[in-house]
Amino acid sequence: PPACDVIFIGRLAALLLSPDDLLCCVYLCLNQLGPAYLGMELGVGETVLMKAVAQATGRQLDKIKAEAQEKGDLGLVAESSRSNQRTMFQPASLTAGGVFRKLKEIASMSGNSAMNKKIDIIKGLFVACRFSEARYIVRSLAGKLRIGLAEQSVLSALSQAVCLTPPGQGFPPAEIDAGKGMSAESRRAWIEEKSLILKQTYCEMPNYDILIPVLLKEGIDQLPNHCKLTPGVPLRPMLAHPTKGVGEVMKRFDEAAFTCEYKYDGERAQIHILESGEVRIFSRNQEDNTSKYPDIIARIPKVKKDSVVSCVLDSEAVAWDHEKKQIQPFQVLTTRKRKDVDASEIKVQVCVYAFDLLYLNGESLVRQPLCRRRALLRESFSEVEGEFVFARYIDSNNTDAIAEFLEQSVRDSCEGLMVKTLEKDATYEIAKRSHNWLKLKKDYLEGVGDTVDLCVIGAYLGKGKRTGTYGGFLLACYDEDNEEFQSVCKIGTGFKDEDLEQHHKFLKEHTLPKPRAYYRFDQSAEPDVWLDAVQVWEVKCADLSLSPVYKAAMGMVDPVKGISLRFPRFLRIRDDKKPEDATTGAQVRIKSTEARGCEAGSDDPYCFRSELRSK
Repeated sequence: PPACDVIFIGRLAALLLSPDDLLCCVYLCLNQLGPAYLGMELGVGETVLMKAVAQATGRQLDKIKAEAQEKGDLGLVAESSRSNQRTMFQPASLTAGGVFRKLKEIASMSGNSAMNKKIDIIKGLFVACRFSEARYIVRSLAGKLRIGLAEQSVLSALSQAVCLTPPGQGFPPAEIDAGKGMSAESRRAWIEEKSLILKQTYCEMPNYDILIPVLLKEGIDQLPNHCKLTPGVPLRPMLAHPTKGVGEVMKRFDEAAFTCEYKYDGERAQIHILESGEVRIFSRNQEDNTSKYPDIIARIPKVKKDSVVSCVLDSEAVAWDHEKKQIQPFQVLTTRKRKDVDASEIKVQVCVYAFDLLYLNGESLVRQPLCRRRALLRESFSEVEGEFVFARYIDSNNTDAIAEFLEQSVRDSCEGLMVKTLEKDATYEIAKRSHNWLKLKKDYLEGVGDTVDLCVIGAYLGKGKRTGTYGGFLLACYDEDNEEFQSVCKIGTGFKDEDLEQHHKFLKEHTLPKPRAYYRFDQSAEPDVWLDAVQVWEVKCADLSLSPVYKAAMGMVDPVKGISLRFPRFLRIRDDKKPEDATTGAQVRIKSTEARGCEAGSDDPYCFRSELRSK
């Protein structure tokens, strides 16, 4: 791809002229300061950046804010502001290594005067900028580089540069193009083969601080021997493709043996046990959640067998009610404190549902079939009710049995099923959304996952690619009894570019200076533009949940909380419906009850009683 070609030239230049800068060049292109699991963040907000730009250029802060609002990109504002500035003495040119060190310095700062020190460093960088450097320095600081470069392109470019010009030759290099003389097809196949080595190794060891020094010293072919899956370094998890029914599953897997596991509605927890006995827990995005789950760490010694010295477990942490001995909804789990949790203050208990074993006692298992990994998992750990349990599953190719198991999973407060190959093509594909894992969720099923018709009452100004249009919208249901529109969600997905243009063209003619007296909303979700309730949209969502922000059906389920849509997506405009024909608050409540598979008369506060079904 073009992005790969451009970055390849930069990698090659760094490799030949300044190999010591290769690592920082990779991180700068990815807009990272280090491995994701170390959690290194700049801690610089948009307001701080605006202050730094204003102070460095002498412009007024309110003018910087107004221009940023208009352009939707503070980087462009910084570039234009910098180009109009004249300095008596031009500072030394910025270097990749110098910029990267300054960014890491900013990230390491803390304390009362940290913000002023950060602004001083940003101003120093800004004053030294030339040409378009200010644009990208500010974008990097804001965490939105916008260069259209994905990590896979960076890995492809890096492998290509190292293959064609082997490192360690000195300068000038004796060999600039090791593929010279090959046919175009052979050259492409050779580069792809080498690129696959780097990509697979990175999946098992996602740390450039370790990878790049080995790459420069040993070469790409030796990477797998020096960089291996290691407890303490999180992997990107294997993901699944959605399906719309049991029939599609049967068709996809055909004759292959497969298993169906409950898909638990919790948080992915990758549990690492190090040889030292230390336990670390990482999220789906490689964030270190160790301090969030001291209760899980405390129970690991009693659930692991003595034979386990080190391992990596894939599991789901799910909110659990110890008294009722049942799973609680995902939104209950989200109320737990995110960091530095004191075990004595935990109110929301969790149960770990383990479903895979990726590493055991010095051996990587990712290339072993699932049936083998599952057997080792059960040999290595013991179940404790409500604390550590193996994911419930059935191995069957009977359509009726799978359909019944799916329905049972929903009754057991799960999202549906994960369907996985057991023997053939059953390895653990790190960081991939594989067709060997399929997810069968209740909201994907044919004839299930009903839509709602909601009224547009507000819009949020678009940024980046959506500058000049509305980037998101505030939607509401209609309450018949009180004749009011109640906010139910903010939506920003499901739109094509032409949809956004059409919405903007129509809705800009219906803007209001302030909300109608019959709009019910929370200040925290207040839109940039208020709109008259004139259009109804059909919307689909993954689930419904209680919310302190949105007002739909408030008072019917909880005295201070309403019901909100989770992961709403736009389907179409309902021109056949008037605003007063939109889905009502009572109907939203019923849908939320049905979504949780609750029975009438349930006393679970998250399992809404359904006496309104008759309506």
